[in-house]
Amino acid sequence: MSDLPAFIAGLPKAELHVHHVGSASPRIVAELAAMHPDSKVPTDPEALADYFTFTDFAHFVQVYLSVVDLIRTPEDVRLLTYEVARDMARQQIRYAELTITPFSSTRRGIDERAFMDAIEDARKAAETEFGTVLRWCFDIPGEAGLESAEETVRLATDDRLRPEGLVSFGLGGPEIGVPRPQFKPYFDRAIAAGLRSVPHAGETTGPQTVWDALVELRAERIGHGTSSAQDPALLRHLAEHRIPLEVCPTSNLATRAVPDLDQHPIKQMVAAGVQVTINSDDPPMFGTDLNNEYGVAARLLDLDERGLAELAKNAVTASFLDEGGKAKLAAEIDTYTANWLAP
Repeated sequence: MSDLPAFIAGLPKAELHVHHVGSASPRIVAELAAMHPDSKVPTDPEALADYFTFTDFAHFVQVYLSVVDLIRTPEDVRLLTYEVARDMARQQIRYAELTITPFSSTRRGIDERAFMDAIEDARKAAETEFGTVLRWCFDIPGEAGLESAEETVRLATDDRLRPEGLVSFGLGGPEIGVPRPQFKPYFDRAIAAGLRSVPHAGETTGPQTVWDALVELRAERIGHGTSSAQDPALLRHLAEHRIPLEVCPTSNLATRAVPDLDQHPIKQMVAAGVQVTINSDDPPMFGTDLNNEYGVAARLLDLDERGLAELAKNAVTASFLDEGGKAKLAAEIDTYTANWLAP
């Protein structure tokens, strides 16, 4: 008899759309809140469940920023990063591209060199101690305007500051009232410096935002892309050009981007031949983790173990891991699946 949850729990995985601060566990958030008592964030881990219940996307951003405000020292940054990696390792996440918003920390007074050293120290320790490989995506907080875009691209492209683990450049935050084309000059600079383009688009706005991300920001992957299913031509374009979508089902439900999971457009995306990857976004805030998201995907797409293994390999293929690393992780997924299914 099949036991999909147990299979998923042991399945080697990669995650491509997961936020640094948004991955802070209730334990870590409560510890940080206790260290900074002027914050409105609850210090009781159990009370955080109510605190992390969102009425809409704008409310989510408000709560998210209150947690960001808890990260005030390089030691806070290092603790958060290391503990996020520990939680990933428990889920058999072998590789993750963690979205980091350095502007949120440097504008609060954390020295930029100390910030870079903190995330790199945690990255190296995590790989040594947990076997989880971390890479960074520096993203622009769209709600903070073009000042944040200038600061983010400066930190991402300055050879004296740019961390070794940095692979991509993104754009997060609200989409409504934050058009993608205005960020084109900053993405052009990041791409010229060798970074890959991975903006959020089409999460809470229509498919035109995805088109703008593709045309203006030269996106190689799309964060969320939920509304892409509303435009058959866009789905064809994504499929033909093998531009993956970073799908985060429970996140979309929590922020009201979709009314319920059964109406999530992931089925239309897959049916159109789009390369879909499964991700957790801000897992503790949404009461989920990557294992749970694979369970959701299994139900929505009617997947068995082999189907889930292929889904896991989608993330490996879509990642910015080097080719040797991709081959090794894909082989590990195949071996695990074959052993699980062996009579």
